[in-house]
Amino acid sequence: MKQHVLITGASKGIGFALTKLFLEKGFAVTAASRRIQYADLQYSDFHSLALDLSDPSSIKRSVGEIKEKGIQFDILINNAGVGPDLNAVKPDTTTYHETFAVNTEGTVFFTEAMLPFIKKGGKIINISSKMGSVALCTGTDSPAYRMSKAALNMYTRILAEKYRGTFLVAALHPGWVRTTLSPTNIHGRLSPEQSAQGIYEFVNSDFETDTFWNVETGDFCEW
Repeated sequence: MKQHVLITGASKGIGFALTKLFLEKGFAVTAASRRIQYADLQYSDFHSLALDLSDPSSIKRSVGEIKEKGIQFDILINNAGVGPDLNAVKPDTTTYHETFAVNTEGTVFFTEAMLPFIKKGGKIINISSKMGSVALCTGTDSPAYRMSKAALNMYTRILAEKYRGTFLVAALHPGWVRTTLSPTNIHGRLSPEQSAQGIYEFVNSDFETDTFWNVETGDFCEW
């Protein structure tokens, strides 16, 4: 039986590259995003799911749809994320709330709702950032983004400890990737496909729970 992976933020960038790669590797994939049109993906085991992590009612509807279909997942990849204050030097009320609504609050409560639909021995992967590493922090820009990813890292560690022996849980820094997350990302060192390949290899490795992994360097990242 094929393994089934759920990927959030799947309509573009790293998420879309991951969706294509997992499908090509023979996985069943449910792609969750605000936009659910995937004309380029013609696979029998591909499913789309409308999900806006900033909207609690959207989370409730998407989880209800999963429950109704009776889907059980082997892997959950929380890839969806925003960075409206990337490169900004001061916190801003609007971008602060936009960032935490998706990167932290939405991801946390979607994951909590999804736990009953993840098989025992399944994997939960949070796409974080080394910008959320407290140990490595030297920059003073992008305050909301940095804090939201630091909070996501803490949630990763809480999940790993709480479900030790039930799920494998890890946070990943995907590298500096050429995506639309920020105008400066056009200069990123990795393409979405290169980052997705590194993520795919990690997810399918024998990693230990409670790991923070740097996809770009292929090494552990400090929390």
